[in-house]
Amino acid sequence: MTNNASVEEVKQETPVTEQPYKSRKDMTKGEYIRIQMKRTWVGYVMVAPFLLMFLAFTVAPVVLSILLSFTSFDMLQMPQFIFMDNYIRMFLDDDLFITALQNTLMFAITTGPASYILSFVLAWFINELSPKVRAVVTFIFYAPSISGSAYLVWKLLFQGDIYGYVNGWLFKMGIITDPIIFFQNTTYIVPICIVVALWTSLGTGFLANIAGLQGVRRDLYEAGAIDGIKNRWQELWYITLPEMKQILLFGAVLAITGAFGFGGIVNDLCGNPSTDYVAWTLTHHLSEYMGTRFEYGYASAIAVVLFFLMIGANSLVQKLLSKVGS
Repeated sequence: MTNNASVEEVKQETPVTEQPYKSRKDMTKGEYIRIQMKRTWVGYVMVAPFLLMFLAFTVAPVVLSILLSFTSFDMLQMPQFIFMDNYIRMFLDDDLFITALQNTLMFAITTGPASYILSFVLAWFINELSPKVRAVVTFIFYAPSISGSAYLVWKLLFQGDIYGYVNGWLFKMGIITDPIIFFQNTTYIVPICIVVALWTSLGTGFLANIAGLQGVRRDLYEAGAIDGIKNRWQELWYITLPEMKQILLFGAVLAITGAFGFGGIVNDLCGNPSTDYVAWTLTHHLSEYMGTRFEYGYASAIAVVLFFLMIGANSLVQKLLSKVGS
């Protein structure tokens, strides 16, 4: 009797507080997220400053631009809601926007993939050099991208008089009798700007590719040789590229941003606007309506179009990179 009584007392004094164990399959997505957030709350505290800055200076401006794109706004009066008028005007009544859109896509399709492939191929070859030689060659290729207005050397080369180096050489060879004003001639503006853009494109993405190639483990190549990989191209496709997917994506984002933001080089070399608007891009059109005409609603609509072009290009690149190694 005493034993039974003591057991009953223990049962009454010990409250049942433990929850039954739940596996991941038994949890809803919300429950799983809450549990993981409680476990890793220190990490959220650590990233909070960056997250707040990202929300304030990246997410908020994008959202504000999308909202303003449906308004007429000149910074002096309150925005007036006009729904889709800015976009209708943009595609149906603004011939210069269509020119800018065509030029931007042309520059992006030309310089984006070319600079991306060029940076990887050069990094791949440089990776095969000895460490000392690799450092020197890397600096030579990387220097133009960090030297500010170093691309203005091309303005000296293609100067539109007899003192320009290219005109001087052409004179000496008897090819021309009058100097060519390269940066005012619609035949030469676009090709020269593309070449200069590629010359300055070996920046952060180029260094990231070199670092990524250095980070591929050597034992993977040995294992691949055992599994039947016979040449360098198979090594590249089945080992190197899959191991570098994240770095390749990072480089692609940089290449896309640089390609769609093509404009500063045109301004410095050809002036703004270029002859017959032959190199007029969306960044020029955006700056025109924002900085000169102060039509912030219309400028926001242009920015939104440019933003979604970049998002679409990024999604396409991610799909292409997902095929690597398959």
